[in-house]
Amino acid sequence: MPDKAYQPAPPGFTQSQWSQFCEDGFLVLEGAIEPDVVEQLIEVVDQVAGAHPKFSPERYFRIDRIVETAAQFAGLIDHPRHVGFVYDLYGELLKLHLAEMFIRPPGGKTTEWHPDGARALPYRTFSPQLPLQLRVGYWLTDVLEPEQGPLVVIPGSHRHQYLDQYNTQEKASGEQPVLLPAGSITLHHCDLWHRVEANTSSSIRKNLYLSYCPSWITSADRLRSDPSWLASLTREQRIIIRDYEQPYQYAKPPPEEFPLYLSREQGVDRIPGLYREEVPLHLRHRPTAAENWLAQLDEDN
Repeated sequence: MPDKAYQPAPPGFTQSQWSQFCEDGFLVLEGAIEPDVVEQLIEVVDQVAGAHPKFSPERYFRIDRIVETAAQFAGLIDHPRHVGFVYDLYGELLKLHLAEMFIRPPGGKTTEWHPDGARALPYRTFSPQLPLQLRVGYWLTDVLEPEQGPLVVIPGSHRHQYLDQYNTQEKASGEQPVLLPAGSITLHHCDLWHRVEANTSSSIRKNLYLSYCPSWITSADRLRSDPSWLASLTREQRIIIRDYEQPYQYAKPPPEEFPLYLSREQGVDRIPGLYREEVPLHLRHRPTAAENWLAQLDEDN
């Protein structure tokens, strides 16, 4: 039986949310971040930026590895308002891939059309249905007008390997600016074609991105983390950071890291009857929610 100290997986996709995400490659969760938390996170963004030697209030500013800069950001590693969604995709090998902070003042930087992740041999080559990276956006300021530097996406484009406008800022058929109020969370398929529009308004756009992937995908913002910082984290946070001495541990994590979470419904650490009892937990495949949904779709078809 699992240790009672282990936590059940937090809530993730509903069936309707999963269907929309599969269709669009993108999902908006308005009102997902409490207003007081939005204000607290803005304060932390301002403090972290103000202490950085390269920060200038008039210029575009981005840094990564933010979970190591403030306790409030570290608390987002496994926050239940979003981590259940990524657990539905990556299950017991869930890893934080990249943690970023953005400040886009008026006149700030734009971004050309691109998918996320590898370019010369894209993720979609090996995983045409499921994303090998899920980008979770925390939107701390309103982006309600096209002039406020919104993310621009082409819904459904995660199913297409090529885009003629790739690496340009040219308009593309079917593009949509993502307009949303502060306190929203977005879930973003890594293969979705997207860009960022210029901020020509008088407001400052502030947002965070936490990107997740399977543990065997290389991290984007770190090799190793400070041991004293890792010691300050909870068990689940340390596992999700995936700081290992031996490279192959990213594919085969240590036995003590299983389970990351208990099943959401039954609160167990295994699927009864799937393996013989003598097979250790860390050698078992526990199908993810996304795997089960795809299998059900195949059966229905």
